[in-house]
Amino acid sequence: MQEQRRHQRIRFGVLPRIRIGYGGEIGEGLIENLSLSGLMVRTAMPLEIAHNIGCEFRVFGSPLIDVQASVVSRVGNMFGVHFQTGPINQVLIDDAISSALASGKASILVVHERAGRKVMRITGGLNSTLRNDFMHALTRVGADEIDLEGVTLVDQGGLALCLVAVSRHGVRLGNQSSCFAEAWKQALAVPGALETLEMPNGG
Repeated sequence: MQEQRRHQRIRFGVLPRIRIGYGGEIGEGLIENLSLSGLMVRTAMPLEIAHNIGCEFRVFGSPLIDVQASVVSRVGNMFGVHFQTGPINQVLIDDAISSALASGKASILVVHERAGRKVMRITGGLNSTLRNDFMHALTRVGADEIDLEGVTLVDQGGLALCLVAVSRHGVRLGNQSSCFAEAWKQALAVPGALETLEMPNGG
């Protein structure tokens, strides 16, 4: 599981806070996404590429993760950092990711080929937080099927995204977790319910 998720970025419905130590200063930021190998942080601190920083954060009640990292990229006030971590921190980070996905507070979206078909797989929460990644996969990458077996929590925004995929792009809904299947069934059971679902952020 660790190797599979090493470079997969998890996104959050509510962005976790992070404390950053850099150049003798302590500042704060928000974690935009997280993987086993690093994270993307939004901060007002003047971080510089190729410099080391200290990171302290929790992911929704996880034990404190205290890790050294190097800054590898920057776009505006968003910085990509690569962890310099040992086996104990790797376990803490992996456990935190697993817990966040299981609770639906975080999500992973990937597109892969399966028997010549492009399959979008969603793990964790299916909600409007995924809108940009979801629509990019639909319109730019292309998707024939959505694998929803790993979905642990779904809301109206998530149902709306799936409605757009099915009705406007002809995408098939594949394997489904029990929580998604029940939510979709309930939505279908109410006459006109799916038509009233609004695309998040006006999409």
